[in-house]
Amino acid sequence: MKPVKIGYHASHEQFLPSELLRWVVAAEGAGFQAALSSDHFYPWSEQQGQSGFAWSWLGAALQATSRIDFGIVNAPGQRYHPAIIAQACATLAEMFPERFWIAIGSGQNLNEHITGDRWPGKPERNARLFESATIIRRLWAGETVTTDGLVVTDEARLYTLPARQPLLLGAAVTEATARWIGSWADGLITTSRPTEELKHMRDAFIQGGGEGKPIYVKVQLSYGRSEKETRGEALLQWRNNIFDNVVMTDLRTPAQFDAIGKNG
Repeated sequence: MKPVKIGYHASHEQFLPSELLRWVVAAEGAGFQAALSSDHFYPWSEQQGQSGFAWSWLGAALQATSRIDFGIVNAPGQRYHPAIIAQACATLAEMFPERFWIAIGSGQNLNEHITGDRWPGKPERNARLFESATIIRRLWAGETVTTDGLVVTDEARLYTLPARQPLLLGAAVTEATARWIGSWADGLITTSRPTEELKHMRDAFIQGGGEGKPIYVKVQLSYGRSEKETRGEALLQWRNNIFDNVVMTDLRTPAQFDAIGKNG
């Protein structure tokens, strides 16, 4: 059986970056082995009320800790050009060797529509994601990259590179995407669900080419002084985050997520 790591999720949607910095230091002291944050522009609801810039926070958090590794979930191709993401990752990986990894996904309209660009359908977003992954890997390999596809790149080259490239994982919430990610990513990150469903996700990833690669599972937990308090906080914070992916990826604002959470 492969070793299991337990990590702390630094939720930028819920807390101030300064608070998260203190808590990730406390998490390391308590024995957590990793930390994760999502690169979002908006929170999931108006009640959560925060949305710090995860990349700024990562540099501070890696410096403030000494042992745990950090990951981020990002959607290159619209809000960010993948060359910028490649540069950001290379810099963190050079400063903090083997303590940083990234997972990339096709994104959500909630965060990506701010550029004013058209929000593509899922097949086009997947194609754009694969182009982005290829551009990132080529830049990490020291190549000068020019592309003319869904993502346009003109003679991009990174001059600062880490001694060892960080892991480039793929994010998936469906079996089809997990199977596809198995063919090109260094690992898989997915969300918590019933055990049988997780097994299907794992099997699909392995069938696609993910044999022997790491799998990360993001789990939301609520805790408090009583069951009533715990259930209430879970409902308040995460009731907007449980709907089918086809809904989650196309809504545009926290207010819209609040509306479906209220009606759901």
